[in-house]
Amino acid sequence: MYVRQSSPHQVLHNREGSALQYAMRDRRVALGWSCIETVDDDLGRSAAGGVARAGFDRMVVEVGLGKVGAVAAREVSRFARNSREWQQLIELAASSIPH
Repeated sequence: MYVRQSSPHQVLHNREGSALQYAMRDRRVALGWSCIETVDDDLGRSAAGGVARAGFDRMVVEVGLGKVGAVAAREVSRFARNSREWQQLIELAASSIPH
């Protein structure tokens, strides 16, 4: 599960946004998921520009290695602000599915 807010100000002052994102974990558990990793390394980091997001990068690698069964985010914009990053994640997920 990927959790992110775009700026340190949002992390400090928009606690509802973070709470809603973290609540997804509880929902996944209620739906029967048992092994859930919360990737929140990128809290306070924008997806715009050339800002490095170690959590997103690690998640993409894990997806590509086939170690991830599903990826969840409350809003798709938490993943990426440009189609290249989004497309990379989708392509890696598709290629890691056993045929």
